[in-house]
Amino acid sequence: MHTQTNARKIAWAFFATSMLLLVLQIVYGFIMGFAHMGHDVLHDVIPFNVARATHTNLLVVWLLSGFMGSAYYIIPEEAERDIWNAKLGWIQLGSLVLVGVVAIIGFHLQWWEGRKFLEIPRPLDYLVVVNVLAFLLNIGMTLFKGNRFTTTSVTLLVGLTAAALLYLPGMIWFDNHTVDSYFRWWVVHLWVEGVWELIMGAILAYLLIKLTGVDREVIEKWLYIIVGITFLSGILGTGHHYYWIGAPKYWLMVGGIFSALEPLAFLAMALYAVAMARKGERRHPNRIALRWAVGTGIMSFVGAGFLGFAHTLPSVNKWTHGTLVTAMHGHLAFWGAYAMLIFAMIAYVLPEITGRKLYTKWRAEWSFWTSNIGMISMTGAFAVAGVAQVYLERRMGMDFLEAQEAVEVHFLALVLAACLFTTGIVLFIIDFIKYGLPQPAENVPVTSPGGDAGPGTGGAASA
Repeated sequence: MHTQTNARKIAWAFFATSMLLLVLQIVYGFIMGFAHMGHDVLHDVIPFNVARATHTNLLVVWLLSGFMGSAYYIIPEEAERDIWNAKLGWIQLGSLVLVGVVAIIGFHLQWWEGRKFLEIPRPLDYLVVVNVLAFLLNIGMTLFKGNRFTTTSVTLLVGLTAAALLYLPGMIWFDNHTVDSYFRWWVVHLWVEGVWELIMGAILAYLLIKLTGVDREVIEKWLYIIVGITFLSGILGTGHHYYWIGAPKYWLMVGGIFSALEPLAFLAMALYAVAMARKGERRHPNRIALRWAVGTGIMSFVGAGFLGFAHTLPSVNKWTHGTLVTAMHGHLAFWGAYAMLIFAMIAYVLPEITGRKLYTKWRAEWSFWTSNIGMISMTGAFAVAGVAQVYLERRMGMDFLEAQEAVEVHFLALVLAACLFTTGIVLFIIDFIKYGLPQPAENVPVTSPGGDAGPGTGGAASA
């Protein structure tokens, strides 16, 4: 018997919001791609700096919406009770959407803070704080009033709480640019290479428990190890952002050493996902969800771990800092570590709350492969353009704009790769729509330990 009816509806709404914001992010990505090719035809309406700010902030918001949707599904499931206050959940979703809409309008009116990744107008910061406090109250009370605590649910709550606390340094105003940049990275870096990895580890652990049948204690012991490596390397790895902003020189050593250790956390994540999938005795029918989950571990190591290491050593970073090489690392890192994780969660959750097994259809398979091949190809295009930019601009001394014009040809390849990537996303969203809305509990088939629908599932079992 399903006891998380309200939580599942709220989770679905957050996931739907994520998909909508992702589509908008892709649109602005294409605007920038064509601008890099020399076809900035929308400049008078959407200048490049506006498109960039909108593109990157939409990324942050749709990932946060995905994390929140995942928490609204996982924590009630783990606590074995429905969400503490359903009305508060819907209000919190509405306020999150309001923040996103007002922020986008603000960017187009150039009403912003001008701090990369933290551009939203200052008054919206306070609404974000209220929104996140409401979210943490809701899931926290759900967990504490539930029937059980698990390592997975507690790690997820701790990661989400830490992410909320680390947003606060970004709200402090500093007149000194170096000091301001110093604390801005407390938000940006310690989110994506710190506490977000706790969230990632918890969600991945939950999915592997559900999809592989490996004992919970085994998977959660791996989770402890990964959390430890993450904190050891990720926190002091913040130093690779301090190389050239005027911070003390000792950050060259600290940032270089601990940035070199950061790939170990992602390597552990990849080994963890693959090992659990191979060890699993359960043949869960939703192989697409498992593929997204295992892919998260592998692609996060390649994008965030390996490519991050490739340009964060001081001797390399002095040439690549602020170039398209950073975009190469950033795109595959965010996709592998976090976007694929949200896709894995959605791919698992939708059949559970609708009773429709669309993961057996061709679109599910094609969406996985086309989106990943497209993203890898985009990363390759960024890499070639970035290396060319470094050589022309920082070795040959070519003017910045001349160097950008020289690498325009590589953005044709990037836009073509982005078209392939977008095809995969469109296929995924078509399936999302076809799954439909969450069904009443009595209409959703109960999944047996082997992953098959049990008896008495009614007529909503498959598409």
